[in-house]
Amino acid sequence: MRRPLPEVASIRDFYAFEQHVATCRRHRGLDMVPEWYRVPVFYFSNAASVVGHEADVWIPHDSQALDYELELACVIGQPARDLPADDRALECVAGFTIMNDWSARDLQRLEMAVGLGPSKGKDFATSLGPELVCLDELADCYRGGRLHLEMTAAVNGRVLSRGNSGSMYWTWPQLLAHASRDTILRPGDVLGSGTVGSGCILELTPQAVGGWLKPGDVVELAIQRLGNLRNRVVAHP
Repeated sequence: MRRPLPEVASIRDFYAFEQHVATCRRHRGLDMVPEWYRVPVFYFSNAASVVGHEADVWIPHDSQALDYELELACVIGQPARDLPADDRALECVAGFTIMNDWSARDLQRLEMAVGLGPSKGKDFATSLGPELVCLDELADCYRGGRLHLEMTAAVNGRVLSRGNSGSMYWTWPQLLAHASRDTILRPGDVLGSGTVGSGCILELTPQAVGGWLKPGDVVELAIQRLGNLRNRVVAHP
């Protein structure tokens, strides 16, 4: 079953794809931190800045390094707390959708150097859509706690990123169990997977793809069985 997205209550965005994390750290001359393999970390994003399919996305003030991030997301449909890290955790999920975790990389870099964040580098926009697809419709693609779906990102019709959501290191039950530990997940809460390997300009490098996003660019994220999420980048008014 497919349905419109509900009003978003909160956004937890995880960091579940090893390739993305390792590549971005390698670009900065860093090895993987052992702690990444111990806990599926996330940050909270801004539910008030969610935009939908075909909406314009403003480039934030003082940024010249706007990036897309190709992600899969689940939306909570039933209240849940202290979920088990197995398939029973999925009983609280209303469905899955596409997520674009827009990032102002220059603002993010400044914030993260302080050791806190991300904040203004992220909270200006998060795209979700175009619709919510229930797990029953995707059951044949679900194995080992992961949805195995092809993913692409294109800018102005040119495909830059290709990946598969089945390459997640952490599973959806593990993400749900961690997110619900000692707290309540509510209907409308969103859990993002984090960026699939090769799923952003930062990872590919701006030099390799022709630079950061600019006004007029059309970014289209596609995930098999979930549709296409399209947004146009515009200058800040």
